[in-house]
Amino acid sequence: MLILCVYVHVKPEAVEAFREATMENARNSRREPGVARFDLMEQADDPARFMLYEVYRDAAAQAAHKETAHYRAWAAKTADMFVEARTRQLYRAIDPADGEW
Repeated sequence: MLILCVYVHVKPEAVEAFREATMENARNSRREPGVARFDLMEQADDPARFMLYEVYRDAAAQAAHKETAHYRAWAAKTADMFVEARTRQLYRAIDPADGEW
């Protein structure tokens, strides 16, 4: 499993539009065969900061996600919403093990 945490800081006036666009992308992403999880979280003390928690079955699934129509639509809709560039960290699962997802 590949676990990707994406950290996003959104312009205050774009929070609601970002939330809506990202929820749509997340719903569609969860339908991809190579996606085990795709969660959107809002920072508790700052509603303009979000984390996307994405779990892919393998590197091919992660690459395929970026080619989907819903991801490309999300990227186009949100391109001008960020205060700063997104940051990301890639993790590997330890517990539960890959076969337990």
